[in-house]
Amino acid sequence: MTQYQFFRIVEMRTKIISMGTFFAALVYAFNLQGTIMIERAIVMLFATLCVDMGTTGFNTFFDYYHGVDNKEYTKEQEKVLVHEDVKPVYALFVSLGLFGIAALLGLYLAYLTSYGLIFVGSLCMLVGFFYTAGPLPISRTPFGELFAGTFLGSILFLITLYTQDVPLDAGTILVSLPFLLLIAMILSVNNACDRIGDQASGRRTLAILLGQRGAYLLIAVEAFSAYALSILLIILGYYPIIMAICTIFVALQFEKSYKKVGKAGMSEEHKSKHMGFASQTYLLYCLAFILSFLIDSIMH
Repeated sequence: MTQYQFFRIVEMRTKIISMGTFFAALVYAFNLQGTIMIERAIVMLFATLCVDMGTTGFNTFFDYYHGVDNKEYTKEQEKVLVHEDVKPVYALFVSLGLFGIAALLGLYLAYLTSYGLIFVGSLCMLVGFFYTAGPLPISRTPFGELFAGTFLGSILFLITLYTQDVPLDAGTILVSLPFLLLIAMILSVNNACDRIGDQASGRRTLAILLGQRGAYLLIAVEAFSAYALSILLIILGYYPIIMAICTIFVALQFEKSYKKVGKAGMSEEHKSKHMGFASQTYLLYCLAFILSFLIDSIMH
């Protein structure tokens, strides 16, 4: 297995999602407290990366094992188990190793904070594993968007705050919800592109249940709900006022890209382009969030 194949197994380019959530939460904690606990932040950073990479590695292995990724429907050349005949067991060993490292980092982080973190971290790893593993993987159900958004969005955001000793309350949960919605949107784009192949393999994702047009509309609903909620949080005082300008800019960029996606059609052939659009949307939102709260910190 080459370095290139390793990065494709863990889909390193998609780590922008977990890293975006992590750094947004870190800046939010800094805005509230005026300081960051560097050691905890570094341990949390690498633990998050390992869990995310390990989860993707398990997804790669089990999607191939269950026949979801196959040469008939899978056009992405990045799927090295399909197109480069990489032994599936490599993906399994890589994932187990990454989860092992994440567990050790999690134990150290719990030592620095609270041992209750062990339970939450274990739950995150279990969800990551059973997303594509087991007799009824989460990815085969209509609940994929909910689980991905909740764990990569809200729960990751809140755990990061917790490790920085930020009190968790209804307000911090509200602040995390736009991240949940936008990550759900990313998965909706992925599932809409994979709809034909997923249906052939027996999956029952939201994209399959809603059909082509419904899946396309779901993406818009998730994204614009995140933007509308952001504006509401600005009005309520949870987000700084400058975030309004950033949110409007990101929403306009999304609308422009969304129309291009609609013209191209949601399909496996155009998946790389569509996933690029979805990831860019999330990156822009995270950058807007980070910039807004940093400016607010400087001004106060």
